[in-house]
Amino acid sequence: MSINILDGVHLDDISVSKEARELSDWVRDGSQKLLDRVGYYEDIISLEIGDTTLSRARNIERETGLRQLYLKFEGGNPTGTQKDRIAFAQVHDALRRGYDTITVATCGNYGVAVALAAQLAGMRCIIFIPESYHTDRVKEMEQVGAEVRRAPGSYEDTVVFSSQQADSNDWYDANPGGQNTALQLIAYAEIANEIYDQLRDAPKVVAVPVSNGTLLAGIYRGFVTLYKRGRTSRIPKMIAASSSHKNPIISSFKKGLDYCEDLRPEQIKETKINEPLINWHSFDGADALWAIQESTGDAFHISDQKMLKYARLLGEKEGLKVLPASTAGLVALMEMHQKDAFEPDRFVAVLTGKD
Repeated sequence: MSINILDGVHLDDISVSKEARELSDWVRDGSQKLLDRVGYYEDIISLEIGDTTLSRARNIERETGLRQLYLKFEGGNPTGTQKDRIAFAQVHDALRRGYDTITVATCGNYGVAVALAAQLAGMRCIIFIPESYHTDRVKEMEQVGAEVRRAPGSYEDTVVFSSQQADSNDWYDANPGGQNTALQLIAYAEIANEIYDQLRDAPKVVAVPVSNGTLLAGIYRGFVTLYKRGRTSRIPKMIAASSSHKNPIISSFKKGLDYCEDLRPEQIKETKINEPLINWHSFDGADALWAIQESTGDAFHISDQKMLKYARLLGEKEGLKVLPASTAGLVALMEMHQKDAFEPDRFVAVLTGKD
């Protein structure tokens, strides 16, 4: 198994437990009552999704002087990324509502996650990929039964096209933004609950790589809920990080805007490292920007070189093989500490990817 830095995670085999496969047989059985099929699918989600590792990075602590640094590693999900959380939530919603086909636009990881989630539900899955992208994860999508189609234009254009196809053909639309935002925020809020379960309070800071912004906004929502319920003593500062000058959320925060301003598409240049992070329009950017501002957090531009450096550091010091783009939040956290050393507390960086 090996990391493919073009599109993040590359797995020789996407696997779920034998028990999940057996439950899938019941979900796919059309003779069963829909209520029962949905229940079996919920059991699959309970078995396979979430409860990912939160580990203390003691070796990096010793090297940097930042104490109580915790890494929330989402690579333990079936396809190796946090995208499984929202993919299974969307397929669950589609199954519950009686759809037999689901569609999404992707640059790689989300497509694999939706493809697997759909296969376990017995649903047809149609994935659109921008024709200029060359993700190796196409092979994995096809291995779990998805139909992969190329579409002209940027990622953002492909999302719009996929949504139009869903509307025309009565397919379930699993694309980011719009009516799916609330569902995806709830799915990602579970990460906050899992961090709380281990730390028994909110950390001082949670650092997150951002693209569309859904992950950061969802984690923030989770901690707000915990705080309102009296479970935590505070809400963490949310730190967002993305590829240098290629993400609207970061640029809008740096400008002091109270809305997420689109970038000019011609400004966006892909590299093998930054592709999972870049976009000219962040579909949930407004929610993420609001979360950063409300939590008195911060946002950072991170270079490809720094993300690669920290991916290697995590491998050498902590034995984690991660998607380089996912280290953006950790890099930002370290830059904050280097500029003005943090007082002793607890800090969390969200990572994804494995080999």
